Amino acid sequence: MENPASSYGYAHGSAEDVPKKDVEVADPIEILSGEASAVPEGTNELEASIRQAVNHRRLNPRQIQLTAMAGSIGAALFVAIGTGVMSGPLCLLLAFIFWASVVFSIAQCQTEIVTLYPLDGSFMRLAGRMVDPALGVAVAWNHFFAMTSYVIFEATVINTLVQYWGYNESPAILITVSLAFYLAINVYRADLFGEVEFWLALGKILLATGLILFTFIAMLGGNPLHDRFGFRTWRDPGVWAGDDSSRRLMSFLNAVNVAGFCMGGPEYISMIAGEARDPRRTVPRAFRTIITRLLVFFIGGALCVGILVPYNDPTLTDGSDTYAGASPYVIAMQRLKVPVLPSIVNAALITTIISAGNAYTFNASRALHALAIEGQAPKVLRRLNKNGVPYLAVCVVMTLACLAYLALGSSSARVLNWILNFCTAATMFNWTVMAITWIRFDNAMTAQGIDRKSFLPCISRFQPYAGYWALFWAFLFLWVQGYAVFINGNWNVATFIFNYGIIALAGGIGLGWKIFKRTSFRHAKDIDLTSGLQFFEALTEYYQHEREATPATLKDKIMAKVF
Repeated sequence: MENPASSYGYAHGSAEDVPKKDVEVADPIEILSGEASAVPEGTNELEASIRQAVNHRRLNPRQIQLTAMAGSIGAALFVAIGTGVMSGPLCLLLAFIFWASVVFSIAQCQTEIVTLYPLDGSFMRLAGRMVDPALGVAVAWNHFFAMTSYVIFEATVINTLVQYWGYNESPAILITVSLAFYLAINVYRADLFGEVEFWLALGKILLATGLILFTFIAMLGGNPLHDRFGFRTWRDPGVWAGDDSSRRLMSFLNAVNVAGFCMGGPEYISMIAGEARDPRRTVPRAFRTIITRLLVFFIGGALCVGILVPYNDPTLTDGSDTYAGASPYVIAMQRLKVPVLPSIVNAALITTIISAGNAYTFNASRALHALAIEGQAPKVLRRLNKNGVPYLAVCVVMTLACLAYLALGSSSARVLNWILNFCTAATMFNWTVMAITWIRFDNAMTAQGIDRKSFLPCISRFQPYAGYWALFWAFLFLWVQGYAVFINGNWNVATFIFNYGIIALAGGIGLGWKIFKRTSFRHAKDIDLTSGLQFFEALTEYYQHEREATPATLKDKIMAKVF
């Protein structure tokens, strides 16, 4: 078959060939279905969509891989994990292993469907395509609210980090600096975001690796006290907090909640797939890195903090005056009289905060842009600048992120707890929808007699069991994650609202859309599995010809092997 891209004369072209002006770029699916706005005269529609996509897709494999590896590694893994330590080291380790199996299963679902349809806002738009447009609306707004809340969290939490060094100026100063940085990095070019995130992600990986090495060295006696403590905390006070079965169950639920908040990843890769160069090639590679991240950084991190700090440590149980001071690693360093290193770790945590806020800004703006593409948000938010960035969506996210100034009227700790509760529930909602979307996608292939091996560019593992495993546990903990508020003496209206409000908000938006738009549930035999595939096949061939036409240098060959 003749290569569509090369027949249009763009097999060797570049993004620089695209006109440099603000345009409202039609979605490629709309172009192919004839529903898009007019394209330039004399230009083939598929050719125009390829040219627009090349201009829009600026994240290279190196940036994609590091973002996939470290995108979900945030301060939570180094600090908030301390709340889970209070459940006991074995309890926390089992909770992380459990959630690792769920996240891995969700990644298997996303690998197949996102590689086949690497759309902007893929997992949100595909939910509407495979299940019901109302579900797509609900999960898209859910993700937008969650990511925007995370931006607020990161802009606020940086104040508690610098308090470690005695900083007590107005929180408004660092909030303003943080938001200005996120805006500058995200509003102009996606590859600028990718390059900044690449180096920040590399720093996070080095930090996580360094803390694992610190644990190993310290437990064998390589500390100022020459204390060869090994697994002492597993013996005294023990491996599982709680004197009876009821308290032990509560300990496990707490550990599972903490693990669920600390872990993530599939949704981030799904979001950046829409701006990845050569997505059919780079996206599967990115998803394959998830198992390494889960095993080394998350499960390894859970094991380390359980070794370093006993679950009854007073700093954990009584709380810390600073965010960094609550980190199990910092607590262990102070217990072992390690000089200087706690300040170095705190400084590294600040770069982690900056990286996380940068990534969340990207995700929130792309979620809003995807809503606009689907006609579920103002159409003006579809607009891209000359570099293919939805700059108006970025500006809206930054405007809403100014809610971070709430920290001026309430304690930072209270604002952070509100956001953490809200976002944990939102994450469970996302994972539930991702699993449902893949299950409906699989049902559609079966009902329409489509052979998976010949149809899918990438086959995932352990299906369909992975899909049902992910759905069961994500849906269950969507409701269980706020269990603590129902325990005698713990009832608090604000806590209840922030634990379960997002379910009501996103569900209400989806239900309202279904009622007013009269959307229909997609039956398996009627689900559209072919629209847009011609475009993505042509785009894949375009990038293949581009690689073949460009002589590979030694650096390119090394990068190709590594990333």
